[in-house]
Amino acid sequence: MSLNVNDTIPGFCLPDAAGNKICIPDASADLTVLYFYPKDNTSGCTLEAKEFSELLPRFTELGVKVYGISQDSIKSHEKFIQKQELTVPLLSDPDHIAIEGFGVWIQKKLYGREYMGVDRSTFIIDGSGKILAAWNKVKSRGHAAAVLQKVQELR
Repeated sequence: MSLNVNDTIPGFCLPDAAGNKICIPDASADLTVLYFYPKDNTSGCTLEAKEFSELLPRFTELGVKVYGISQDSIKSHEKFIQKQELTVPLLSDPDHIAIEGFGVWIQKKLYGREYMGVDRSTFIIDGSGKILAAWNKVKSRGHAAAVLQKVQELR
């Protein structure tokens, strides 16, 4: 079951592509955007990461931190960032600490085959870890702009 607006997230620490440990919630951040995505270097995930990277300066101006989270390794994230020239920080969650904590590890179906995977989802949280906005089953195109608009409304 995915977390919803007004829920408090389970705290976690995950490494970014450089191996730095990032802990969420971050009391020093007024707002944090966490977007969960299935896999590095796939079409939808690349589009989403590029859009968040493009808008990252606008989020930063508003004092908002943005992180992408997937089960890919640090090395995979590092290659993805270099290949796609991304600026958005990516966190590695191979043990599904945050992925399962947020309830975004779900049963999916593709061409009749069922498997477990990450539900493309986004959450805006405050410094105490309270969810202020949530999206599930996200379509990549234009999503980063919709999240930015919601951040501006929350200001």
